[in-house]
Amino acid sequence: MTEHDRMVRGELYDALDPDLVARRNAVRGLCQQLNASAEEEEVLRRDLCRRIFGQGGDSLWVQPPFFCDYGSNITLGERVFFNFNCIILDVCPVAIGDYTMFGPGVQVLTPMHPMDAALRRSREYGQPITIGSDVWVGAGALILPGVTIGAGSVIGAGSVVTRDVPAGVFAAGNPCRVIRELTEEDRAAGQQLSADLA
Repeated sequence: MTEHDRMVRGELYDALDPDLVARRNAVRGLCQQLNASAEEEEVLRRDLCRRIFGQGGDSLWVQPPFFCDYGSNITLGERVFFNFNCIILDVCPVAIGDYTMFGPGVQVLTPMHPMDAALRRSREYGQPITIGSDVWVGAGALILPGVTIGAGSVIGAGSVVTRDVPAGVFAAGNPCRVIRELTEEDRAAGQQLSADLA
């Protein structure tokens, strides 16, 4: 089994393995090109997104700068949006559903480090993250390893998400906790705003 195989399975692995270093360097080069691109270079940005992400680069909208570790471990649904300065550390799989939006400065972090200092010098591991469709993650939120966020939920700005969040709720804080369920009034207000914009 390769170090890459161990990594994506969430097992202890050597992050300095030459193959992993080469993979990180390659995607960071692509991110650097994306981050240096101009707003009008839409064709270039689309091509770079297709090359960076494991799935979903075709309809993604990303506002540079954007950073990730591998890219290939990130699968995106339709029309995902990343605002300025988002980071995904994808040592384990990160799955993001359709129409999910990330405010500026959001970090999605799968890596973990052993509590034992001697082991931590040479090994790390991770836990996957799943974010459902139609989720809105507010600016500066941190999504920590192993978390699942259910479809349609809203994560408040600056939240630190340390545990699963169910579908259809507003959750916020440090640590992030459910504040309330989203209501018919929330949906009606959204529909009225949509009608006003039409």
